[in-house]
Amino acid sequence: MDKKDVEKAALKAGKKIVEHTPEPVKEKVEEKVKEKAKEKFVEKTEGKLQEKANEASEKLQETKEKNAQKVHGKGEEAKDKLQDVLLSVKDKLSDVKEAGENFQEKVSSSDDKEKSKNKRKIKGVNQIKKATDIKSSTKIKSSNDIKSSTDLKTMGS
Repeated sequence: MDKKDVEKAALKAGKKIVEHTPEPVKEKVEEKVKEKAKEKFVEKTEGKLQEKANEASEKLQETKEKNAQKVHGKGEEAKDKLQDVLLSVKDKLSDVKEAGENFQEKVSSSDDKEKSKNKRKIKGVNQIKKATDIKSSTKIKSSNDIKSSTDLKTMGS
C-alpha cells in the first residue's frame, strides 16, 4: 500500500469513529480531526509549492546557463567575423596605399622635361588671387582712359 491508500483508509476510519462516538466527545473529536486535516492540508500544499518553486528555479538556472553559452558562442563568432573584416580592410588599404605611392612616383618623376616645365606653370597657393585682389567695377578703364594713336610718343618728340 502506498501513502495515499493509507491516508484514504485513515480518513474512512476517522469518519466511522466520529459516527459511533457519543455526542459530547464527538464535537471534540471533530474539532481535532478538522485541525489535523487542516495541518495535513497546509503541509501538503506547502510541500507542493516548495517543490514547484524548486523546479522553476532549476529550469531558470538551466535556461540561464544555456543562454550564457549561446551568448558566449555568438560573441566568439562575431569576434572572428570582425577580425576577418578588419584583415580584408587592412589588405585593401595596403593596396590603396601602394597604388597611391605608384601614382605619386609617376607624377613626381622628373625624367620627362615637359612634365618638369608643366610643374613650374602650376600656381602655388600664394599665387592664387583672393577676392580682394580682383578689380572692382570702379577700377576698370573707361573709353576715355584708353590711349589712342595720338597719345603715342614718336621717336622725334
